[in-house]
Amino acid sequence: MKRHTIFWIAAVTAVFGLLAASCGGDDDAADDTSAVTETAPAPEDEAPTAADEEEPMAEEEPMAEEEPMAEEEAMAEEEAMAEEEAITEAIEEGDIADIATLDMDTNGDGKVILGVAAAGPRDDGAYYQALVDAAEDISAAQGWEPPIVVDNIEPAVAATELENLAAQGVDIIAVGAGEISDPLPDLVAQYPDIFWYCNCGTGFPQMDGVALSTNDGAEIEYVVGVAAGLLLQEHGGDTAYMIGCCDLGFEVETELAMRLGLKAVDPSFDVVYTPTGNFPFDFDNVAGATEAFNVALDAGMDLVYPYLGGAHEPLVQLANEHGIPVTSAGASDVCSRTDLHWDMAALFDGGDFARAVFPLIVSGAFVEGDIYKFAVGRDPEVGALICDPTPEQKEQLDQAHADVWNGYCLAEFDAIRAIAYGGVDMEAPLVCSDA
Repeated sequence: MKRHTIFWIAAVTAVFGLLAASCGGDDDAADDTSAVTETAPAPEDEAPTAADEEEPMAEEEPMAEEEPMAEEEAMAEEEAMAEEEAITEAIEEGDIADIATLDMDTNGDGKVILGVAAAGPRDDGAYYQALVDAAEDISAAQGWEPPIVVDNIEPAVAATELENLAAQGVDIIAVGAGEISDPLPDLVAQYPDIFWYCNCGTGFPQMDGVALSTNDGAEIEYVVGVAAGLLLQEHGGDTAYMIGCCDLGFEVETELAMRLGLKAVDPSFDVVYTPTGNFPFDFDNVAGATEAFNVALDAGMDLVYPYLGGAHEPLVQLANEHGIPVTSAGASDVCSRTDLHWDMAALFDGGDFARAVFPLIVSGAFVEGDIYKFAVGRDPEVGALICDPTPEQKEQLDQAHADVWNGYCLAEFDAIRAIAYGGVDMEAPLVCSDA
């Protein structure tokens, strides 16, 4: 009862304190000496209530132990890394002339035919033609029939065009771009005997029934920007123009990553993007691209990146006529060509990807359901190349590739992808945080 008694003593004391304060603050009451204050009798002791009793301290619940990573997940991650390393080594050692150890005659008609599905013209001299040329080389090296090529496939009719190709007795189908890949799940189920391969590009997810090669556009275009910046330093000027299609997600990624690379060379360098397509995926609009080139020329263009398909070579021709440094858009063989002149190459050549993985396909080392991501700094198929570099330019560009492979600019690449594909409203990075 001690706690209960003290409680009431304290309460009474508090009451007197309040009264005293009240009296001290009232002048009239202080002057009236006849005023008498009666003290209320102390209440009788009462039995303590449950609220008055001290509650025992609740026992602390034991903290949940952190669950270790599931053994299965760790093993799966290790297996994936080991598989990627094995594919990388096999690619380095493979050749398209390696004798097939698998029978690629999947329909049993006594011959092997490789079908190619291209989203643009087969003879554009750029991205689309690269895969067609590789298919012809692979077929000849393996002793197969000449490939069947269906080109200029628009996304809206991709299902029909791919089904028509599958119905022509082909044993393998190589799909040249992610933009025409939406029908693949249904077609794989409809034609399970065909071996399906897709060069589906940046960030494409793994898919059952399809062997996939992918790449990272932000990584590639960052080093493209570095190479372009080195050329601007050499030739003078500070502005590159990227002439593209229609502000698609991967074009946004390209522009932002290229700008990041340019500014890594010189913070004053920049890139201006100009769309020329009449509709999504219209990379072949020569008239629109020519008009955009002339406008850029009048605005003071110092380097041009014709990020185009069928309209690529016409702009290279214009660049040559006006003495403007120019880069390829995917094709890796441009430095050795003599019909037109390129100063550098942006490397994401679908033909190079096919040449790299097809020796593994015919040996059974790369099967449907597998995915291989070509990485800047590890795989020579992706990155950037200056056609006639000075020793200093080569050293700096090689270092940029190595930096990317070692994890440089990861946060900025993630931000660029979020803007390009996720619609995130944020300022695009202009410098790498680990610079």
